[in-house]
Amino acid sequence: MRSAALYVGGLLGPFASGVVASMLPELGSTFDVSQNTAANSLTAYLLPFALAMLVSGTLGERWGPMRTIRVAYAGFVVVALLAAIAPWFWLFQVSRGLQGVANAFTTPLLLTKLAAITPKERLGRTLGLYGAVQSIGQTSAPLVGGLAAESSWRWAFVGIAVVAGVLTASALPPDEVAPEQPPRLRDAWQPVVLWSGVVIFVAWACLAGLPFLVAFRVDDAFALGPGARGLVLTAFGLAGFVSARLVGAAADRFGPRVAVCLGLLLGAVTVGAIGVAGSLPLVALAWAVGGVCGQLVLVGINALVLGGGDGTGRGGAISVVTALRFLGMSASPAAFTPLYRTDPALGFLVPGALLVASTPLLAHRIFRSGTGPRARLRHSRG
Repeated sequence: MRSAALYVGGLLGPFASGVVASMLPELGSTFDVSQNTAANSLTAYLLPFALAMLVSGTLGERWGPMRTIRVAYAGFVVVALLAAIAPWFWLFQVSRGLQGVANAFTTPLLLTKLAAITPKERLGRTLGLYGAVQSIGQTSAPLVGGLAAESSWRWAFVGIAVVAGVLTASALPPDEVAPEQPPRLRDAWQPVVLWSGVVIFVAWACLAGLPFLVAFRVDDAFALGPGARGLVLTAFGLAGFVSARLVGAAADRFGPRVAVCLGLLLGAVTVGAIGVAGSLPLVALAWAVGGVCGQLVLVGINALVLGGGDGTGRGGAISVVTALRFLGMSASPAAFTPLYRTDPALGFLVPGALLVASTPLLAHRIFRSGTGPRARLRHSRG
């Protein structure tokens, strides 16, 4: 039951992040701002979330991971209720930023605790299941937010506060005995962490961060309405959810490095296909396959970072990698929208080429960082 609470906690962050996506017109009407301004509520969450995660994992390990998670859940209750009652848009934006900060003190520590209680030979499966749960939160958020907005969008944040309250009161695994030497912030900035972070930054900028570009594509090429566009975009999360356990098992059997390389290379093909395919079913299928590729990269990178060493400093390491992942997602619109406006095919072919180009970083730089099989063999030989 206690480990189940760790998985359920993985729902909260992706859900809170994406719940505003389908209620932007209602937010604009309530606060008398444009829809473009209302859309900034997505950035208001993601940017503080990503920046806080550069340090949140290490700080949480110092304070006690489970204690930190419980306090973060309690904070989520307060700031979600603040969003629900906010009379001004600036206060709503502040509450969104604080939700992102609270999430920064849950996501990396939940992953670290799951890795700590999971046998290494099953780590991929565990991370796959956690990724599946996060996919549920990401995929269901726009639907639930839209349904709430039919009555009042504020009810969505009341619901988030209730879920966070239940998680605050739930049973969590106990904290382990604190190490004699508290983790330091610079301990997380190791070569394997930095190069893993570079790879997932590129992957999330060029693959998981492209739903806006896919929406442009299906609108321009096939004149789909908002509902149909939403169904196409949902394919990424649904495919990621369905394939997560299988992806985890593959990472356990063949190694996380193989999983990441496969995800990057196959992802390059699917992203490029979206830009040149003239058939809506092919575009939807390619985007769904992209969801599987995203899981391969995510599970593989997390396993690389969490599966090495003696377990100390893993919270800080996965926190930095996750921060770079979401910074990559936030950079995607500025990087690729101008390319798409120049030539729709170019808007997808360039991200695909970058995914291919990042594969040698994984094969060479991370290998040299001392985490690959040859490094472990050298270590075992003394």
